[in-house]
Amino acid sequence: MSTTPTDSDSTRGDEHGQNTLNTDMMQWVSALAALVGLYLVASPFLFEATNAAVWNDTLVGTAIFLLAGYNFVRMSRDRLASVGVASLTVLLGLWALVSPALVEMGSGQLATGTALSGLVVAILAGYTAYANNSADMPERARTRA
Repeated sequence: MSTTPTDSDSTRGDEHGQNTLNTDMMQWVSALAALVGLYLVASPFLFEATNAAVWNDTLVGTAIFLLAGYNFVRMSRDRLASVGVASLTVLLGLWALVSPALVEMGSGQLATGTALSGLVVAILAGYTAYANNSADMPERARTRA
């Protein structure tokens, strides 16, 4: 299990008072957000959808998948996730949450799925941004600088 700094584990003596972050667990958070992005891509093709809904969900879902996947790869290399990328993912999740009210979806199932997916992505990416923002630089990265 790999760890990088965070607030939750600041009392460990072997870390010299650093805040460590469990990057293995955080990888799963980013992976889940990426999978929800893939669901957004597929959902207009599973339910009745308008052209606007197809474009909206496909573009937003692809962007969420790529951004969350980027942070997943960063953490798999024992680096902290990019807070900027996670914040952009939060904004995309919030857009997916409100987009059924602004874009004609074509079916209630698609509108509900898009809104719930956006809520889940916003929560997961928000947690990733918060946890990685409050973490210290990993020891490996500090020795390279």
